[in-house]
Amino acid sequence: MPRTSARSADIPPNVTIRDVAARAGVSVATVSRVFNQKGPIREETVRRVMDVAGALQYIPHAGARSLSTRSTRTIGVVLPDLHGEFFSEVIRGIDLAARETGYHLLLSGSHADRDEMRAVVQAVRGLIDGLVVMSPDLDPGALVGELPRNIPVVLLNAKVKGHPCITIDNAGGAKAMVRHLVALGHERIAFISGPPHNADAEQRRRGYRAGLAEAGLAPIEIEGTFTEESGYEAAKQFARLSPQPTAVFSGNDSMAIGALAAFNEAGLRVPESVALVGFDDIPIARFLAPPLTTVKVPIADLGRRAFEILIHDAKDNGQQRNVKLETTLVVRRSCGARPRRLR
Repeated sequence: MPRTSARSADIPPNVTIRDVAARAGVSVATVSRVFNQKGPIREETVRRVMDVAGALQYIPHAGARSLSTRSTRTIGVVLPDLHGEFFSEVIRGIDLAARETGYHLLLSGSHADRDEMRAVVQAVRGLIDGLVVMSPDLDPGALVGELPRNIPVVLLNAKVKGHPCITIDNAGGAKAMVRHLVALGHERIAFISGPPHNADAEQRRRGYRAGLAEAGLAPIEIEGTFTEESGYEAAKQFARLSPQPTAVFSGNDSMAIGALAAFNEAGLRVPESVALVGFDDIPIARFLAPPLTTVKVPIADLGRRAFEILIHDAKDNGQQRNVKLETTLVVRRSCGARPRRLR
């Protein structure tokens, strides 16, 4: 039987599976079986359906396919924001792992808003096989009511009973950084914290205070928002203190970048006038002038591990597992010490 073809002018608008079936001379059920690889189907029929689908530029709808296959090969990812190097690295880690297994991503930002989280979950209902959620600004008790119950969910930096989660050793990493600064001889170590009610920020603040208490030193803190602008404003306040801090520990690298700009404007050289350190080790950290000493979080690995757990749970009926990722102290020139990496 000759292959069926169609010119662009013959392509109907909003092509459906019914159009493909009619043009190929088969039933809708046959077309569905071809795309879902459910046999037995004659090879000649498969070729005819695929030729017609190609000519009509027909793309099967993932939601419709999932009704019969129970799989969309798509993963949903909800992050507090999609802006910034940290979140870009998380997405990159998930995407690399997904591409290796033929999955695609649907991305959305919740903006730390419960109503937005609810809207996102409702919007992707039926379109995804699983969901990765990072929402450190929402209380776990409030978060649990917004999560879907019919698909696997993996949480990043938020513990909710009944769902696997991946956390970062934020407190341990912050404490290690304070110990490092104390070993360099610093006694006035200031801290730019993250926003209130943020789990990561609170854990890093706790580690900072624990390190100071261990050394018998008093905290000097200004609250930031994990943005470059808030780091800039905090550093301007530190520059006006008398006596000034000899070291400033920023709760993330983005705020450290803002702080570096403020210190330069105030005529304070880093690290000669003031040591500056951060947290996360985002890609740009090593390219600053001077390169930034920081606590390295395996950001891309965070995303990769989330995807792996999600797929594993989908296949193994949701066997729960929790993972804590270790952090590493990366010493560069911004703290005044010889560059090296410490565990």
